[in-house]
Amino acid sequence: MKRLETWWVISLILSVFGFLKELRPSEPYIFEFLTGEWRNITADVVTQQVYPVGTYSYLAQLIVVFLITDLCRYKPLIIVLALSGIVIWSMLLWTSGLVELKILEVFYGTFMATEVVYYSYIYAKVKNEYYEKVTSYARAAVLAGRFVSSVLAQLLISFKIMDYRQLNYITFAAMLGAFLWSLLIPSVETSIYFHTGAKAKLSFRKKAEAACELLKTHFTESFSQTYVVKWSLWWSLATSAFIQVQNYMQPLWKEIGDNGDTYNGVVEALLTIMGCVGALLVGYLKVDWTNKGELLLSICSMVSATFIIISSQATSVILSYVCYVLYGGFYHCMITIASMEIAKKIPTDSYGLVFGINTFLALLVSTLLTMVFVTGTMGWSLAIRDQHLVYGFYNIVITVIFIIIGTISWYRSRRDITRRY
Repeated sequence: MKRLETWWVISLILSVFGFLKELRPSEPYIFEFLTGEWRNITADVVTQQVYPVGTYSYLAQLIVVFLITDLCRYKPLIIVLALSGIVIWSMLLWTSGLVELKILEVFYGTFMATEVVYYSYIYAKVKNEYYEKVTSYARAAVLAGRFVSSVLAQLLISFKIMDYRQLNYITFAAMLGAFLWSLLIPSVETSIYFHTGAKAKLSFRKKAEAACELLKTHFTESFSQTYVVKWSLWWSLATSAFIQVQNYMQPLWKEIGDNGDTYNGVVEALLTIMGCVGALLVGYLKVDWTNKGELLLSICSMVSATFIIISSQATSVILSYVCYVLYGGFYHCMITIASMEIAKKIPTDSYGLVFGINTFLALLVSTLLTMVFVTGTMGWSLAIRDQHLVYGFYNIVITVIFIIIGTISWYRSRRDITRRY
């Protein structure tokens, strides 16, 4: 009974924190705010000078977070997540310069990098048999927070109850709430790598050596499997594309502009619903993806490319909204399938390591795309429509990659059958 109560308590506390950290109604209209009367910064400056700082910061800090999460026993970094949120939205509200905005983006990188701890905490604190339940509750809380945020933002803007700047006050209050709630999250006594019961009396050096050895074992066991490598490759490439599309979607809508009401909040709410429903439906599919995986990944990457390209050339913001929601829905369904297929083949204790590496690779590719196609100092500084066109063709490249992988797999299976007979 005590065990049951423990995982329920952890699940409840973690879910409330997840809801609060996602309660950010300012997010669907952040680009409108940054380019509005309050800061007087042009759209090009925001996309080419400000947003890239967040991307670079996210990548750099993810490496640090990845290395110290287990060592710090998770909870301190969850508190850092909440504190960075407070810093971000206080600076959005009470600063106005470009330099401060770039500094703010560094803290946004902290906020995003430490988000991975929210899920990896589960693997360290909860017993294996409760992983799936607690993870599902934690994800549901995150989706609920995003949905409520998007609907609230749309209602407040549409009925002119608040302007774009005032939405930040609600987000700031939610970050304060998340910080206070994070103090209630139970501490982690033992962890997977540094703080196992057997290592309690060892010196730090011995602990580090044992942790590195276990990391190496988990890495080898997981990525020595071609199946895991294949699905992880798609996971990373598709996620990098989604990050770019999502980061630069609002600038595209601003560029298309119908000079009418904006429905960014509704769109984000619909995307959240589609992602949730799609993920649930995927769980009920009884399909063996072992032999059909490459075909599925190729088709979905091609469909995603179509939506992105249509959106990039749209003259109606409504059409762009629709393409974005459909693309996001496809992505969330497929990322769920990919995550499930990877999880089936790796040791339970390796989840945090494998998905941490996949996230890092996704961010690395996203950073390269930003450097080459977004920034003016290091890359080509493409117009926003052209950027999205590139992301569409990038998905076509992913399609080609998995057609080649599928062809090779098919040829090898045919050759093995021929040898048998």
